[in-house]
Amino acid sequence: MSASFVPGAYRRSLLASALLASLGSIGLNTPSAAQQSASPNLLPPIRIAPPPDRATAPAHRATSRSRRVARPAARPTPVADTHVPGTMGSSVVSPTGVVTPAGQLASSITVVTEQDIQTQQHRSVPDILRTAPGLNVLQAGGPGAQTSIFMRGTNANHTKVILDGIDIGDPANSNGAFDYAHLLTADIQQMEILRGPQSGLYGSDAIGGVISIITKKGEGPPRVTGSLESGSFKTFNQTLGVSGAERNVNYAVNVAHLHAGDVPVTPPELLPPGRQAIGNNYDNMTYSTKLGVDLNEYLTVNSVVRYTDSTLLFTGDGGFPSAPNASQSTHAVQQLFNRQEAVWSLFDGRVQSFFGLNFTNSRAYDIGPGDAAGAITTGERLKFDWRTVAEITRDNHLIVGAEHQTDRMDTADFAARNGNKAGFVQLQSAFADRFFLVANVRQDSNDLFGGRMTYRIAPAVIVPVTETKLKASYGTGFKAPSLSQLFRDYPTFNFFANPNLQREDSRGYDAGFEQPLFNDRVRFGSTYFRNDITNLIDYNATFTSLVNVNAATTEGTETFVAAQITERFGIRADYTFIRAVNAATGMQLLRRPKEKWSATATWLPLDALTLSATLVRVNDWLDVTRDGMASGITAPGYTLVNLRGDYALNDQIKVFGRIDNLLDFRYQNPTGFLAPGLAVFGGIRVASYGVR
Repeated sequence: MSASFVPGAYRRSLLASALLASLGSIGLNTPSAAQQSASPNLLPPIRIAPPPDRATAPAHRATSRSRRVARPAARPTPVADTHVPGTMGSSVVSPTGVVTPAGQLASSITVVTEQDIQTQQHRSVPDILRTAPGLNVLQAGGPGAQTSIFMRGTNANHTKVILDGIDIGDPANSNGAFDYAHLLTADIQQMEILRGPQSGLYGSDAIGGVISIITKKGEGPPRVTGSLESGSFKTFNQTLGVSGAERNVNYAVNVAHLHAGDVPVTPPELLPPGRQAIGNNYDNMTYSTKLGVDLNEYLTVNSVVRYTDSTLLFTGDGGFPSAPNASQSTHAVQQLFNRQEAVWSLFDGRVQSFFGLNFTNSRAYDIGPGDAAGAITTGERLKFDWRTVAEITRDNHLIVGAEHQTDRMDTADFAARNGNKAGFVQLQSAFADRFFLVANVRQDSNDLFGGRMTYRIAPAVIVPVTETKLKASYGTGFKAPSLSQLFRDYPTFNFFANPNLQREDSRGYDAGFEQPLFNDRVRFGSTYFRNDITNLIDYNATFTSLVNVNAATTEGTETFVAAQITERFGIRADYTFIRAVNAATGMQLLRRPKEKWSATATWLPLDALTLSATLVRVNDWLDVTRDGMASGITAPGYTLVNLRGDYALNDQIKVFGRIDNLLDFRYQNPTGFLAPGLAVFGGIRVASYGVR
């Protein structure tokens, strides 16, 4: 089951007031807690070539404090990085809320860095997720079309999405599933795809896992970046960014525009005789700011504001039997994500307390052919959070926190709200650089369905001599019913909400190994996982309401090999096998392919030239027809080959090009919606220095 479109509109005055609040009134907020900071220190040290007459000066030493850095002198053409997406050498924050080397964690996690995004030329978050192990991506058309993610075979509403510590799920979505279609990548510093039950730290929705997005933080001298791109489907994309750090202030401001003017989506065989298909038209403007101020050696304040204004013109369905309409429908979405945070540090940073205020507002407006007026739906989330991280001894941390969240949904004739309070505690320990343990427990108290305790324990051991990492985890999770499922009636269709719905529950575990070879130039591994989910929400016997009735089991393996063959050539390959079935009948769940392969290779034939190729193969799966009248049909699998290349003319200018779906493979994903065929794009990236 995928996320449903939610109608809504947005007043632009709210954007202006939020931006002014972020830029002009940074300060302490009401005490509260988040599992993740707005600005975790994941950036590598800034490396700046000194001017010729200062070549012997000491190198700049990166610290957690912002400071003035001299403008760099001109540098030679940079050598690109052959690193491919993975975990080797990465630091991550989402598994524990503390910045930790991925090699010390038992968690199954895929890390995608800013360099990976630039090399692979990803323009939206769904582009990144297509190659990730353990995930199936469904996008009902091209850019901007409704996008759902199925992680490790769980439902589309069983994955929590975090952006800079903000839970950006929309409380107004009908089943609580997140629509990934409108998240652009221009300001992303790192993306972490964390698989397995995570409710012990993150609460509701994290049955399948968590997707954490961390945006760019300003460092070093002032830096201006920009890009232009054009190509197939009347595509025209632009970005502009300004970032840097000055004394005790860091800043990053980004603007991104994505436009696709004519993307074929409707299969010709579904059209009535003589009717021409109309391609989707999508336009997305995203504005983001990330600011930080060190008020003194003890107190730092951070501010994150992100606003998206997007419009999709698409072909909907009408009539009986259902058929694509002769004219297009409009789906407009405006999203505001906002976090204000204060960080209080004591005892040379060994104790840090984070106080946060999060506010999200998602409004959508929908109107179709023949509609007298558009439908408007608004979802709001207000969350106060607090978290304290105490370093008991070196590499041993105790984390405690609490939060209070209020969700609200509004339409023209309906309004509902719900609240949730929670507290959690976590121990993260490392012993002798060989044994690592993360254990957490969380208690949620929901205003509607009461309390729920969840937990997770995840040990990892690195075996001496062979350096093999053995890892395992066991955790529980839950998914709270959405406001729409609880309270929204549709009497016209004889369908009614069920205010007595209870949470969906899960228990899950995984176990695996990772083996490095040749001084970690080669690493391979495999992980077995299993989730048992009960109390799943489904239709009742008469299809007039919803009840807690179903149970599901998902299990499988995730296997990978990553190799840095030479200094100029690297490759990573992943294979995922998933068995996702109805626990009562043994029938395969819809939209969960059993097998997925992916491989990415990166090559530097010249210092300034980077070439990359990606192969994705997805096996067939069970689906429903576009009109929903037939279920359990077999959707054929597909194979994609994508090529990428960029060339640095100098330290300020880089030209690039990409080919998507090189083999022009024609497929539908989901059934009834064409995926884009062969497409060619090209453009230019510029920067005042250090173009990436």
